[in-house]
Amino acid sequence: MVATVVRRTSLERCKTVIERTGDARSTHYKKIQDGLFTKPVRLGLRSVGWPSVEVDAILAARIAGKADTEIRALVLKLEEARNATADQEGTR
Repeated sequence: MVATVVRRTSLERCKTVIERTGDARSTHYKKIQDGLFTKPVRLGLRSVGWPSVEVDAILAARIAGKADTEIRALVLKLEEARNATADQEGTR
């Protein structure tokens, strides 16, 4: 029997993310624009959120003192993983 690892994640709303990062809302969205934070997931017409695993990974990289170039590479990797997961879900 093959064991499947399921990674459970929650979505964090903007207010929670900016509280965790310590950034202002405008700074948070500037980081997204600059490729230093993942793009949000649309939850509804006027609401977005971020997967908690992505927020955790970016914060851990910041705490570890990673350079902006390394953070950008991490953000690309996280977004690619998110898209790959969405593609797999769509093929079922």
